[in-house]
Amino acid sequence: MEEPSSRDEGKVKGEEPNLNACLLDSESEGRGEGSRRRRGTATSAQTLCNIIVSIVGTGVLGLPYAFRVAGWVAGSLGVAIAGLATFYCMLLLIECRDKIEEEETEAESENHHTYGDLGGKAFGSTGQYLTELLVLVSQAGGSVAYLVFIGQNLNSVFSSPPSLFIFALLLPLEIVLSFIRSLSSLAPFSMFADVCNVLAMAIVIKEDLQLFDHPFSRNGFNGLWGLPFVGGVAVFCFEGFCMTLALEASMAERRKFRWVLGQAFVAITFTYVFFGIFGYLAYGDETRDIITLNLPNNWSAAAVKVGLCIALTFTFPIMMHPIHEIVEAKLQSNLFFQKICNRCRAAEYVGVQIARALVVVLLSIVASLIPGFGSFISFVGSTVCALLSFVLPAVFHLTFLGSSIGLFKKAVDYCILVIGLVFAAYGTYDVVVSRSNKS
Repeated sequence: MEEPSSRDEGKVKGEEPNLNACLLDSESEGRGEGSRRRRGTATSAQTLCNIIVSIVGTGVLGLPYAFRVAGWVAGSLGVAIAGLATFYCMLLLIECRDKIEEEETEAESENHHTYGDLGGKAFGSTGQYLTELLVLVSQAGGSVAYLVFIGQNLNSVFSSPPSLFIFALLLPLEIVLSFIRSLSSLAPFSMFADVCNVLAMAIVIKEDLQLFDHPFSRNGFNGLWGLPFVGGVAVFCFEGFCMTLALEASMAERRKFRWVLGQAFVAITFTYVFFGIFGYLAYGDETRDIITLNLPNNWSAAAVKVGLCIALTFTFPIMMHPIHEIVEAKLQSNLFFQKICNRCRAAEYVGVQIARALVVVLLSIVASLIPGFGSFISFVGSTVCALLSFVLPAVFHLTFLGSSIGLFKKAVDYCILVIGLVFAAYGTYDVVVSRSNKS
């Protein structure tokens, strides 16, 4: 079994933070992606596809609502800035990992370097614990977003309360699925979810184009107050940080990763901007926090909604996998639990399954209390995702390379650090206080 520090980095985005991150991580481990002396096997094209799969998720379906809040011009600007900043900070992580590898012995360099490892190298066990905790919370936020998304979409099709679907349908099924330990058996559902995401975006854009009347009469800029909200949603949509090191190390020609990553971010950013603009310009102030809820009640729209819900139901265990692994590691390290297991061999299996079920129940309860998908993903993006995407990479870069980089780069790191902290603080305030008052 791997150490918890590597398990928790199977984040799936969605993106949103993302659906396939656990699968990518488990596949790349066999290739020794953490070592500068081991070579990966992935081509540039394969890595490009893996990056897109790791980043793009259901969060994109909340972008038109974010554009409604901020305005289509401000929304486009916010997405572009978030994409550029995320790309730059991903490069900072790679520089930090490369610096660590340069200072290691050949034996040490065989280790698998993860996001949590960077925290441990920078600030010891406390740094590693806090980094892994942030990854865990962000993963839990993505899992809750799945449940909220499924509940609200099924409600739009079958006209029943979302909480009914969460507790009566999803909870029993997800508890059963949580007992599955093999990620490979769930891989087809993950790919199905990706196909459904693309199909949903295509159908939404098709409906959008039919509704364009005087589209640019929509507000382009709704004031500064909307920027933190759209920023939080955009950061949530771009969040794929925990896969950065694994994806880079999986390439056969790692020196090309920066170019491939840049290509992926340009494509994803333009897709996000156009999708957000089309959705908002088509529906205006009627834009829902999940754009599929604006679709007409016909068979094609219902099929897309149900297809998305089925796919996400079976990929939810992939989102939960790193959470289960961390919880199990903590449980198995507990002295009292170890004593029970020594007396009864079946106790470990039963205890682990109970822990998995309880975690699913807890997240289901949280999901039933979430009032809106858009506000929730903005909150997650403004807090833990902002810390993971901006604050920690800047801190790590200053810690590992602060004495060797130039004044300009150091100033950029400090700017990212300060802006990330301010954004996290104000974005949280905006979602928790301002949005709750307006609703």
